[in-house]
Amino acid sequence: MGVAHHASYLAWLEMARTELLRSSGISYADLEREGYLLVIAKLDVRYRESAAYDDELVIRCRVVGGSRVKIDHEYEVLKQGRVITAARTTLACVGRDGKVRTMPSWLIPE
Repeated sequence: MGVAHHASYLAWLEMARTELLRSSGISYADLEREGYLLVIAKLDVRYRESAAYDDELVIRCRVVGGSRVKIDHEYEVLKQGRVITAARTTLACVGRDGKVRTMPSWLIPE
């Protein structure tokens, strides 16, 4: 079809989220080593326009809320300055046992 598969967007959102965390001075791998795992609890994606092979895309990601055990992000995928996809995720913090746990204090949204 000449367009990016819808599932590709999920990987792009994850990369944006990982880079946002890295910009705070810690990698996701560091977070996991400390026993904090962030798992997708909710995902909402609105596709407005397709991305094609070799399109240059910009993915914006920001924290928009949460609590002591979850964090909400919003995303925009832009092509030539136009928002082609908008998304929102809720990530839950769990331990290695898969049970919900409190996030590190510096990661809890204000």
